[in-house]
Amino acid sequence: MSLALMRWRATATTCYKMSMLKLIHVSSVVISGSFFLLRFVWMLRGSDSPQQRWLKIFPHIIDTILLASGIALVVQLAQYPFVDNWLTAKLFALFAYILLGSLALKRAHRYGIRVLSGGLALFVFAYIVGVAVTRMPLFWLTWN
Repeated sequence: MSLALMRWRATATTCYKMSMLKLIHVSSVVISGSFFLLRFVWMLRGSDSPQQRWLKIFPHIIDTILLASGIALVVQLAQYPFVDNWLTAKLFALFAYILLGSLALKRAHRYGIRVLSGGLALFVFAYIVGVAVTRMPLFWLTWN
């Protein structure tokens, strides 16, 4: 087997792994965001549905897959928070999203605080997606 063919195979394998990682990561983002929105709507309506056991466990499984695939992508791409500004912005926004989501679904005792926290969490989620797509922390400044 020629050296060129061996290099091509290695590159093709790496591209395949990256594509699979990205697919897993993006799919996890969609599922995680959808579940947060669903649980938030249920909270607003006062539904008992979120008390089902599988609905308490499933989001944690999805979020673990999301975090693990994100870390794997960071390592594979060799782009790191505090080095690449867009990843730093995503990391800080992720912390804000977790805090706001926790307030919206569990921690806040007043309904108004839950609604505000949930709305802000959805806004931060959209910001994270925007930064991920554009790789620019201030992506909205580029809109015409």
